[in-house]
Amino acid sequence: MDESVKRELLSKFDFGDMQIRYYEETERGHVVFALVPTHMENEIQEYKFSRGDSMVQCKILGDVYPASYVGGVTMHNCGTTEEHFVYDCQKVREDETEVEICTYFRDKRGYEMCHRVNWHRGDEYFECCVSFANQSQREVTLENLTSFCINEITPFQAGDAANSMILHRIRSKWSQEGRLVSERIEDLQLEPSWCLWSPHAERFGQLGSQPVRKYFPFMAVEDTKAHVVWGVQLAHEASWQMELYRRDDALVMDGGLADREFGHWMKTVQPGETFVTPAAIVSVLQGSVDLLCQRLASASKRFVEAGPESEQELPILFNEYCTTWGLPSHENIKRILEAIKDKPIRYFVVDCGWFVEEGVDWSVSMGDYVPSDQLFPNGMKYTADTIRSYGMKPGIWFEIDNVGHRSHAFTDHEDHLLKRDGYTLTTQTRRFWDMRDPWVQEHLGRLVIGRLKECRFEYMKMDYNETIGIGCDGAESVGEGLRQNVEASLSFVERVKKEVPGIILENCASGGHKLEPRMMRMCSMASFSDAHECEEIPVIAANLHRCILPSQSQIWAVIRKDYDLKRIAYIMASTFLGRMCLSGDVTELNDEQWHVIDEAMSFYMQVCSVIKDGTTYFHGEKFPSDRHPQGWQGIVRKGGKNGGALVVVHTFAGPVPDEIQIKLPEKCGNHIESIYSFREEVIGLKDGGLTIQHPCEWEGIGIYLI
Repeated sequence: MDESVKRELLSKFDFGDMQIRYYEETERGHVVFALVPTHMENEIQEYKFSRGDSMVQCKILGDVYPASYVGGVTMHNCGTTEEHFVYDCQKVREDETEVEICTYFRDKRGYEMCHRVNWHRGDEYFECCVSFANQSQREVTLENLTSFCINEITPFQAGDAANSMILHRIRSKWSQEGRLVSERIEDLQLEPSWCLWSPHAERFGQLGSQPVRKYFPFMAVEDTKAHVVWGVQLAHEASWQMELYRRDDALVMDGGLADREFGHWMKTVQPGETFVTPAAIVSVLQGSVDLLCQRLASASKRFVEAGPESEQELPILFNEYCTTWGLPSHENIKRILEAIKDKPIRYFVVDCGWFVEEGVDWSVSMGDYVPSDQLFPNGMKYTADTIRSYGMKPGIWFEIDNVGHRSHAFTDHEDHLLKRDGYTLTTQTRRFWDMRDPWVQEHLGRLVIGRLKECRFEYMKMDYNETIGIGCDGAESVGEGLRQNVEASLSFVERVKKEVPGIILENCASGGHKLEPRMMRMCSMASFSDAHECEEIPVIAANLHRCILPSQSQIWAVIRKDYDLKRIAYIMASTFLGRMCLSGDVTELNDEQWHVIDEAMSFYMQVCSVIKDGTTYFHGEKFPSDRHPQGWQGIVRKGGKNGGALVVVHTFAGPVPDEIQIKLPEKCGNHIESIYSFREEVIGLKDGGLTIQHPCEWEGIGIYLI
């Protein structure tokens, strides 16, 4: 058995209640990166057996691969990392707003890596990335380069910390986004072997251009005895991976770009070039995984607050998709506007189908974007101006990157579409623009940006209803081709923002397939899901409090003319968990139905500041099925500029308890300011708790406390 590597504390930095610790291995020239809650520094166990994993993990083509049966399992601790890169120096730059720590490593062959940490003072998270600089006279090809590597987990337990650690991941699929899954380290077979020799890794992630598919780019490890949680979220639109790795007492978290084994990625760096990994958002706390998740999600807040002024009050919007089902027209839009003209709705979005040719469905005809003369005989500008005349900002839908198989672009512009293995990359219904192609950038500039300017649209919904998969031609690997294409797509979005100042952008990808930090920072809000008419809407909406800011989570309330008041209230109460978006049969509702909706809109506007700036606490038991929920859930959102708390309760299929009890966090308020429900509720507030008497099944309730 190898002896534990000798290491000394190189430096430490307190970032609020987080402390970063750098340990230098004096014999091998490695540096280990560790992270603890600041107030728990004196509780660290100093005698954990660990050989120490370098904080920069890299694999260069031609170097030795890792041994001990891990080929195909992990590229962690390969020859590039173990034998070549050694610590050089550490530089710190700080001012009144930010601290930056750059830790440099050098390879005598002429390569340099820099691990960069950035922290804005006051934030409860920091960001890190790694750059690889080729200072040699020859090109070099990377097979792996991680954005982060956190070691020494858990430093608060001696030995291998048996029966005390849990891996938290957030699974996701179409219309079932954001399910938290928690697994014991032992169940993942991440206990060290009897001789601490053969490592093991749990490597997971996503391949393709829909980054929130199968998993969110997130992981967290919890020490259940010390109640400490470490967590990371990646800001990346293409293929990514994360790993839990172990060969001795210390558990290691690392991840970033999906490597060659997992993501078909290799990157050639030419002499004089530097390649930088995607940013990782990192935090640690003593508390719950729910609070840790919200720390990571808050990384978008600064960007959102710098967005369009109208967004700061979280205005209500209307989207006509679940009214017209892909056949919007000036005529039916005018009818909708008449039905909602006296409501506090500020945005009106014309969704897909405004471009369809007769007899062709919208879902296979996107890409040409010529407005239909039949649907809009006076042109789109006339309709946009009509929406504006009703006091609402007009919005429009585009699926920018993809073309449908019934569009003219599908065949007419094949030279400008993505290829794989020399063939045009084609799924059953779509192909993809090569966003790296200057012709494509200018073509879409005319089709998309030109339309936005011409019609003075103030809102754009950006959809994305297919994935490129493992990648495309045009680079040294299909994975790198994918990454380059996604970067070019993001550059186009930045161009939209520059050329149409103040535009409100909605991030949509078949609902919630792009709910990652990079895109969320570019957009005002996102479609939370495509589960628009499902019973599980409040379940998904609550789950996403762990993933994105509620102020960015657009939750649809699709109201049908045959819905009773109880069902309408259930649906409308779901929107209190994020941004309210109305759709459905609004031209055919009666006065009673509208009254329940009007009450919901009034309640929503009352609690907007809590939705925007609060902290979420989850209540109720986790039920086996999100698709068929049972029992009840309660969400307490505390905070906001006016203080107080928002409580949103939903009941599902039975059994439902005769009394629901919710323990409130401190300083939530001691007065019930308002209640939203379809009926009179028996609700009590006493001794720091809230009770709801005799709830019934499939009920939605909102309570505002001050």
